[in-house]
Amino acid sequence: MNPDNFVADPDAVAARLRARVGEATKHLEQTAAKLTDDQALAPSLLPGWSRGHVLTHLARNADGLRNLLVWARTGAETPQYPSIQARNEAIEAGADRPAAALAADVTESAARFAAEADLLSGADWTAPVAGVRGYGHPAWYTLWRRLSEVQIHHVDLGLEYGPRDWPAQFAAQCLDRVAGDFAGPQCPPAVLRPTDDDSEYRIGPPAEPATVTVTGTACDLLAWLIGRSPGDSLVTEPAGPLPPVPPW
Repeated sequence: MNPDNFVADPDAVAARLRARVGEATKHLEQTAAKLTDDQALAPSLLPGWSRGHVLTHLARNADGLRNLLVWARTGAETPQYPSIQARNEAIEAGADRPAAALAADVTESAARFAAEADLLSGADWTAPVAGVRGYGHPAWYTLWRRLSEVQIHHVDLGLEYGPRDWPAQFAAQCLDRVAGDFAGPQCPPAVLRPTDDDSEYRIGPPAEPATVTVTGTACDLLAWLIGRSPGDSLVTEPAGPLPPVPPW
């Protein structure tokens, strides 16, 4: 999903994305509600982060993205976070809480995000906002950012939810978006072909001919590309190792 794409009916796009965010959040909340204190303190799939770090990040992300919705609705610049340092400190401060507190934070912050989204309509969704790293986009894209955070970091908890639980629509749209992040010279030139449809994605320097084609489901391709899977199920042509893509 590309924030630069023209949206003829932003209310309709926002409504569809909100429904998808709500469904993804429901599954995340179900996972968080079953977490024990020991599980919350255990390592996640993200190096250096416990599951408590991941859940706290998701809660603060909901609050930060809510700020962007406030900005779009009111026109008053409301930063996602005061700074990267403040973001990181907030995650560290909340990471070691009991599992019940983590789960409640995830639920309550998601509810605040959804309540703010209720207040936007029409031109609000096309208002320009910018995240903490300065990347600007229309307000409706904030919903896509939240969907991506919930879907990907749910996997990072390392529990029962894995890449193959991602909805097909999310995997396809996210793969389309993420492939563009791998167009630099540090990435080997390759073609990615999902078996789910007839799409095709190019990674690596555009001017260099692709040396390998990687085939698999959109979920498996996306998980490998963003470092959530070693890509064991993917097939290369010509046969050989997967191209060594850089960290996402």
